[in-house]
Amino acid sequence: MQYFIGVVPPEDYKKRILELQQQWKNNSLVHVVEPHITIKAQGGLTPDKSWISDVKKICEDTAPFSVTLNKPMFFGESVLFLSVESEEIFELHRKLVKTISPNNDLIKKYMELDLYEPHLTLGQTYWGLTSNELKNMAKVTETELSPYPSFEVSFIRIYQEVETNKYIKYIDIPLLNR
Repeated sequence: MQYFIGVVPPEDYKKRILELQQQWKNNSLVHVVEPHITIKAQGGLTPDKSWISDVKKICEDTAPFSVTLNKPMFFGESVLFLSVESEEIFELHRKLVKTISPNNDLIKKYMELDLYEPHLTLGQTYWGLTSNELKNMAKVTETELSPYPSFEVSFIRIYQEVETNKYIKYIDIPLLNR
C-alpha cells in the first residue's frame, strides 16, 4: 500500500480538467487518480502511517498559500501537464521531504528536492496516450482550460493506493498557520 501527498484544484476547475482528459478514451490516468499537484511522492510514506503525525505538525505551522496553474508543458514527449507557479509549494515540499527523510535513491526516483517540478499531469504515454495525442491534447488544453486559475491552498490531501494504480483520498489535512 502506497501513499502520496497532493493539492487539489478547485472543484469546478477539476471538473473541467476531467472533461478534457476524458475526450481521449485511452487516457487511463482518469481511472488512476483525480487531478492534483503532487507535493510529496511515495518515497518514505510507509504503510505504518507513523509519518502522518509529522505531516499534521508541518500543516499546523503552514499558512494557506496561493497556487497559479499555467500553460501546458511537456516532460520530454511522454508527459503533458499544466505548469504550476508558487514559491510556497516548493517550501512545503522541502519541509515534507526533510521531515519524512526518504533515502537518496527514493529522492532521485521520485524527483524530489532539487529535481522537484510542481505540475498537474493531464496525460502521459505510460497511461495510454501516444505522443501525438498528447500534442493534440496540449492544443485543446489552451482553449478549454484557459484562463488558468490561481487558487488558495487551505489543505493538503493524502492519497492512498487501494489497488494497483488506483489512488483515492485518504485524509485531508488543513493548513492552520494564519
